[in-house]
Amino acid sequence: MTGAGRLAAGAAIATALFCLLVPLASAHDIPNDVTVQGWLRPEGRTLSALLRVPLEAMRDINWPVGGPGYLDIEAAEPLLRDAVTVWLANDVAVYEEGERLPAPTIAAARLSLPSDPSFRTYDEALAHVTDGRLDPSTQIVWQQLMLDTVLEYPIASETSEFALRPGTERLGLRVLTVIRFMLPDGAVRPFEFLGDPGVVPLDPRWHQAALRFVSLGFFHILDGLDHLLFLLCLIIPIRRVRPLVLVVSAFTVGHSITLIGSALEWAPNALWFPPMVETLIAVSIVYMALENIVGGGAERRWLITLGFGLVHGFGFSFALGETMQFAGAHLLTSLLAFNVGVELGQLLVLAILLPAIVLLFRHVVPERIGVIVLSVIIAHTAWHWMTDRFEILRQYTFPAVDAPSFATLLRWLTAIVFAAGVIWLVKVLRKPRSTETAD
Repeated sequence: MTGAGRLAAGAAIATALFCLLVPLASAHDIPNDVTVQGWLRPEGRTLSALLRVPLEAMRDINWPVGGPGYLDIEAAEPLLRDAVTVWLANDVAVYEEGERLPAPTIAAARLSLPSDPSFRTYDEALAHVTDGRLDPSTQIVWQQLMLDTVLEYPIASETSEFALRPGTERLGLRVLTVIRFMLPDGAVRPFEFLGDPGVVPLDPRWHQAALRFVSLGFFHILDGLDHLLFLLCLIIPIRRVRPLVLVVSAFTVGHSITLIGSALEWAPNALWFPPMVETLIAVSIVYMALENIVGGGAERRWLITLGFGLVHGFGFSFALGETMQFAGAHLLTSLLAFNVGVELGQLLVLAILLPAIVLLFRHVVPERIGVIVLSVIIAHTAWHWMTDRFEILRQYTFPAVDAPSFATLLRWLTAIVFAAGVIWLVKVLRKPRSTETAD
C-alpha cells in the first residue's frame, strides 16, 4: 500500500471511530445540574424514603427510545428498579442510633412528568408513586422524565435518632438535594444539601447542634479575612490587658446582638442589605486603621468597636443562612454555640498576634512607626474592598422607609442603647476607686 493509501485508510478508520464514540460519549454525559427531591418518614418499624430524580442522571442504562428520542415507556418499566438499585439504593445511607441500616427494599418505582406536583406533601408523593404509572402512550424524550421511587428501611423504632448521608453527589456535576424529614408528631425538618454534606442528623440533639455550630463559628472567623483585619486594627495600638478586654468585649456584644436579631428575622430581607453590610465592614476596617495612624480616640474606642461589632454581626449571620437547617429545634443553643466558636477563634487569633506584635515593636521597628506602617497596609487593602463593594451596592434601589421598617429600626436602636449602657457600666465599675486621704 502506498503512503497515500495508508493515509486514506487511517483517516477512514479515525472517522469511523469518531462516529462510533461520539454517540457513546453523549449517552454517558454527566448532567450539569441535578435536583433531587425527597421525603423521609419513620413510621412503626419502617422508614420510608420517597425520592424523585431526573432520569437523565441515571447513566449507563440503555433506555429504549424511538423516533425523535421518545422513551418507550412500556419497555422502560422493567429497567426502573435496576436504575434505582445502581444509583440510589446502594448509596443513600440511613443511620439509626449511629448504626447504618441495611440495604432498603424497593417498594415502588415509576416514571413521572417534570410538571407533576405530587412531591409537595408526603401523602401526595406516596400516593402518586405507589398507585399508578405513566401513560404508555406519552410521547416525551427520556431526558425530560423523572424517576420516582419508594425505598423502605427496617428500623427498631420510629422515635430513634436518625441520620442521613444522601449519597447523591455522583448523579451530576452540581447536585442539589432537597430532603424533608417528617417526625412522628408530624413536624417537618427541611434540609437542602449541595454536593456531599456527610452524615447529617435529621433531628439533632442539643449537643450535636452545639458541636456543629461551635465548629462553624470557629472556622468562620479564621476564614474571614475582613474580620481578622478588623481584629488586628483593634489590637495594634492596645496591648494592655484591661483596655484590650474592654474593646474585644464590646466587639463581642455588638456582633452577638445583630447575629441573634438576624436569626429572629429582625434584619431586612432585601437584596441590597448584604452588599451594604459588606461595604460597611470594609468601612469599619478603613476607619480603625486611620484612627491608628492619627492616634487618639483610646477612651471611646470601645464605643466605636461596639457599633462596628453590630455591623460585623450581620456579616456573621450571612454565614448562618444555609446552616440553620442543622439546628433542628435548638435555634438559641445553635446561635450561642456559633458565638462561642467565634470567640474561640478570636482568642486563638489574639494569642498568636499579640506576642508577634510585641516582638515586632520590641526588636524590629519602633512602636509608633510600626503602628503606622501596619495600619497603612490594612487601610490600603480595605479601601479597595470598600470601593469595589460600594460599586456593587450602587446597583440596588433602596425602598422608602415604611412603618414596619421604622419599627425594626426602633428595636435595633433600643438594643444598641442597652448594649452600650451595659458596657459603659462595666467600664465604670472596673475603674479603680480613688482612696481618700485621711485628715
